[in-house]
This record gives sequence, C-alpha cells and structure tokens, in this order.
Amino acid sequence: MGRSRLILVPMKPRSSKITFENASGEGLAARLDLPPYSVGGGVPTAYAVFAHCFTCSMDFPAASRISRGLAERGFGVLRFDFTGLGSSDGDFANTNFSSNVQDLVRAAEFLGETEGAPALLVGHSLGGAAVLAAAPQIPSVEAVVTIAAPADPAHVIGNFGASRDSIERDGQAEVSLAGRAFTIKRQFIEDLESGDHDGGLGSLDAALLVMHGPLDRTVSIENARKIYDAARGYKSFVTLGDADHLLGRKDDADYAADVIAAWAKRYVVGKAAGESTRPEPGHVTVAEIARPFTNQVTTARHDFVADEPAKVGGADEGPAPFELLLAGLGACTSMTVRMYAERKKWPLEHVAVELKHERIPQNGDPKDLEEHFHRVISVEGPLSDEQRARLIEIAERCPVHRALENPKVIHTREK
Repeated sequence: MGRSRLILVPMKPRSSKITFENASGEGLAARLDLPPYSVGGGVPTAYAVFAHCFTCSMDFPAASRISRGLAERGFGVLRFDFTGLGSSDGDFANTNFSSNVQDLVRAAEFLGETEGAPALLVGHSLGGAAVLAAAPQIPSVEAVVTIAAPADPAHVIGNFGASRDSIERDGQAEVSLAGRAFTIKRQFIEDLESGDHDGGLGSLDAALLVMHGPLDRTVSIENARKIYDAARGYKSFVTLGDADHLLGRKDDADYAADVIAAWAKRYVVGKAAGESTRPEPGHVTVAEIARPFTNQVTTARHDFVADEPAKVGGADEGPAPFELLLAGLGACTSMTVRMYAERKKWPLEHVAVELKHERIPQNGDPKDLEEHFHRVISVEGPLSDEQRARLIEIAERCPVHRALENPKVIHTREK
C-alpha cells in the first residue's frame, strides 16, 4: 500500500517598512525582512544590512529577492534606499560614494539600536564596493559579501559616457542610467577619483565572500579577482554562472541567497544577541514572540512555534496546545508500536495514528468534565491477526499514554 507523505511548506518571511535618519537628518526609507515564525520561532540567527546597486532601490528585484531569501533562511535583513533614491529623502545630485558609505554605516547603527548589531554586510554592484569601504567602521561585522562589485568604485564613471565632458565643463549634467535621468555633479566624480575607497581590503578583519558572473558585461569578472587577491584572512569566491550583472533572473538571486546563507552561518550565527543557551535534553522552554499567543518552543535541538487559532485571538502560526498534546501522544504511540515490531522482527511496514480530544460532561453537569482522548491506529504490512491485536495492545504501554492516565502533580514556581 502507498504511504502518505507530509509536506511542510515554509511560511513567508515577515517584512515591515521603517524609516531612519542619515547623518544629515534626512529620512531614509528602509525595509526589515525577518524570518517566518516557522524558522527558529522567527528569531534571527544574525542580522545583516543589504546595500543595493548604483541608482537602484531597496525594492529592486535582486535586492528584494536576496534579502527575503536570507530571511527565509533565518537572517534578519535591513535593506534601505540611499539618500535621494527610491522613497528616501534628499537630492541624489548632492550625494556621492562617500555619502553612500556614511548612509550604510548609519543603517548599521540604526539596526544595532533597534534590533541587533549586524554581523553581515551584503552589497550588490556599487553597493558591494560600499560594504567593503564601510566594514572597517562597523565593529560588529564578522562577514562581508560582494555581488558583481567593481574593485574600484570609480568604475561607475564609465556609465556616464559622453556626458562626463559636460559634467567637467559645466559642473553638472543629466545622465541617462538604466532608462532614467539623473543629475550628476562634478563633486561626484571628484569624490570617486580622489578618495581611498578600497575599504582597507588588505587589513579587512571580516571574512569575505566574492560572488561574480563570468559573463557579466557591466562589471567584468577581473574585478572579482582584484578584490579577492587584495583581501587577507578568510576569503571565498563563488561564480554566478551565466547570471547577468543585475541578477535579473529569479533563480540567480535565489542561488545567491542560498550560498550566502550557507557560507555566512559559519562566521555570524549567534552574533545577533550572543550565543543562546538551549535547554538541556529533556527540558523545554516556551516564550512569547511578537504576539500575545504566539510562542516559540525550544528544546535541546529543535525550535518550533505554538499558537492559538485566529478565532480566539491567535495568529495561527503553529499548532495549538492541545494539538501539541495530541501530537505527543500520537508520536509516542507510533514509536512504541514500531519499537515492539522491530524487536519481534514482525513485518510492520507503516504506522499511522489519528487522534481527537473532547471534554464530556458527567451526570449532566457542564462543570464536571471528563477528558476523552480518541485514538485510531493503522498498522500496515503482512501481519497476522494475532500480531495486529498485539500491536494495538502494546500501544497502551506508550509512556505518554501512561503519563496521561497516572495521577499527576504539576510543580509551579516563579523564576
């Protein structure tokens, strides 16, 4: 007979819009992506800041997909619009690479003040150059990731084409970038050409992951080699295959998120709020998270969420308390039956348990309730009638079953 299979579909990451001020007091629009409650109870394993590409925004597809992908894998990610871009205040014409780095440092400070200090910086294209320059100014950073980043931020000047002469001559000019018009001032070019923006790669304390596509026609892969060679300490390189510069395909952004999450956890897990102390084996902790009825359940090796249904004020993010109780009885029943069959070497192929709980009034008194647990056990395989009957009998010896039937004493005290 075929076996049924339980497929767990992860909940979507949570995302909220926020605003913080840059060094000049202008409001920068941001979005905080957090893990779904089904991943670690929604508590991030570490926090990250994502810096988007030149003239892009925090909602640009690659930025959004990678940030949300990292959130799905347990990270809390702050992405934001640099001054004068997207929904942020300020005039883009008055910004430059140095001001972008300042915005990035301020974003890290804000995240540390409100959620947790970032242990990871991720930057795409010119945002990659920005995270390299900002990293030495953010003490909490343990790992840095660049995606299709130029080795020299001045590389972006090549996008100005013939307009550069007008910028030099007239002090500013309108430049078309990705189909949109931007005013570029002479100070922008001067800042790129005069500043030391390599972020001190030779003395970078953080681990470094360089990601780049060999077919990138906007920023050649030679830039990745220069960044990698200049860095010291722990460093890694991962090719993005045939991905374009902007990681326009969803699969490319998802792949980047997969790799970053797997790589970064070696360096940053536990940096968000210090290493957590897990319960000892056989112990369980339960604590509210986010909403009044939503609770994170933590055991020695596992995390999951318990909640109430929406009809009683919960968010329905996890099983309700009595559902967990039934699950414990059902799991214990199945395991007890399996262990007995294995010991007897009986041909048991599959066990399934269906459970239901109800309270039945006694003698017509609605206050005098008796707890009833209904359990239906299915055993599959070429078993004899005697073997089947014995397995159902053995189910009565399940330790959780006995615990529910035995007299109980619950000791409660305040911690």
